[in-house]
Amino acid sequence: MNQILPLLVALTMMTSCSNPAIKSAPEAENTSTAQEFKISLAQWSINRLVFTGQADPMDFAATAKDLGYTGLEYVSQLYVSDQVNYPMKDQGLDSILKVLKQRSDALGMQNVLIMVDGEGDLSENDESVSQQAVENHKKWVDAAAFLGCKAIRVNLFGASDRQEWAANSIRSLAALSTYAAEQNISILVENHGGHSSDAKLLVQVMEGVGMANCGTLVDFGNFCMRRENDARWGAPCVEEYDRYLGIEELMPYAQGVSAKSYAFDANGEETSMDFSKILGLVKDSGFSGFIGVEFEGQVEDPLPGMLATKTLIEKTLAL
Repeated sequence: MNQILPLLVALTMMTSCSNPAIKSAPEAENTSTAQEFKISLAQWSINRLVFTGQADPMDFAATAKDLGYTGLEYVSQLYVSDQVNYPMKDQGLDSILKVLKQRSDALGMQNVLIMVDGEGDLSENDESVSQQAVENHKKWVDAAAFLGCKAIRVNLFGASDRQEWAANSIRSLAALSTYAAEQNISILVENHGGHSSDAKLLVQVMEGVGMANCGTLVDFGNFCMRRENDARWGAPCVEEYDRYLGIEELMPYAQGVSAKSYAFDANGEETSMDFSKILGLVKDSGFSGFIGVEFEGQVEDPLPGMLATKTLIEKTLAL
């Protein structure tokens, strides 16, 4: 095994910890003694409607407002992917952002974060590839700052070796977080498959970066570490991290929470996980802020599921 990689991790941790301006995420977050929860809507909940042309992503603020949400979590690919088509797409990102901000401000909605996809793999062994991915993500940091968001969510895809992945992730996150700090934007890593769904390993990465504006976006549902034929998406999961343990381990670093849901029974309970237990872990961690609803049920109309998730969170936390 390459002996340089463990040394790189150690040196990165020493460099981060030696800077008095840098604090670990648990120290930086949750400074208020009173917990306050708000509920935002993750735009991925309506991804099928956008991809099929049934919904215009420019109307996201109005959709969320009508459903009783107060915060917005945008998805980058729903605006720039080759798979989407809507009236404003060809007018460019700057024009799109101006209209999104105008509409969210007019409706009194709070822009929370942007979930960024398709901008390159931050955890690749080839530094030229990961450095380009860092550069590609910077425009979304700028976009988040313009919209008044607090963060962007990134993915950590790349090396298959655990130690290589960790070292590459620390390097890229430190570089991107340093850029984002100038605009008061946080870089959040979602447990989103592969090594990022190994909570203990992701905690090591968070500790290795050691910056106040680098944390986790804890997703309730994404704990598949390996799929058949090592596919990134789509294939059946063959190795999964314990959901409840993973959430408990990641919450001390959380600057965002994604309440993933799939289906509900007649009593309004989520059928694939214990929402009460999970929200208890969120509350016990001391986390305050927006809990984002991300409904992924395999149904034609996602609106009932989006409402059911919001209702369950409100009931459980007595909001």
